[in-house]
Amino acid sequence: MGHHGWGGRPPASDAEARQRIVDATARCIDRHGVTKTTLSDVANELGVTRQTVYRHFDRINDIVAEVAAQGAEAFVDRLVAHLQGTADPAEAVVEGMVFCLRTIPTEPRLSLLLQLGDSSAFGRGATTADTIAYGARMLRRFPVDWDAAGVGDDDLTGLAEMIMRLLTSLLQHPSDPAHDEAHLRALLTRWLAPALNRAPAPSPR
Repeated sequence: MGHHGWGGRPPASDAEARQRIVDATARCIDRHGVTKTTLSDVANELGVTRQTVYRHFDRINDIVAEVAAQGAEAFVDRLVAHLQGTADPAEAVVEGMVFCLRTIPTEPRLSLLLQLGDSSAFGRGATTADTIAYGARMLRRFPVDWDAAGVGDDDLTGLAEMIMRLLTSLLQHPSDPAHDEAHLRALLTRWLAPALNRAPAPSPR
């Protein structure tokens, strides 16, 4: 690991170096926007060479994706906190989607998820197995007794896929004129909630 630059404080490990690169990239994005942030900007922010950054990340898009991923983790914590006290499965899913649609486009680091093209969490990447599995784990954190509602692990995976597909469409192709929250909530309650309000199918004998 190189010990030059880094503001006179070289990282103690590769993990620390990667995190400092991610943090520097986030600062550059805050100043310049994602489309104008280059790997040279990140290297200059850290006081290191481009080659030093390349030792840890192959492309600027890989660093930007990590900035977005870390922002998403913090976002999920806020989402789960927002849903506390909402134990009904249908209500939790509808309210969670409304929260996502309201929050993601307005926050710079979350909106990165919309700007990374086909690899992003809300591009073609929304339907990868890893992203859907992440969505299912996120649903498990909701304040809902899914088992009591008859929603098993396989069902949560399917629900996560449908949610990701719907969010992708609604975020990337918003209505014109835009729907307000009341309209979105009514739309989701009418067409999505019934699938979660159904009684569990009887077990085969």
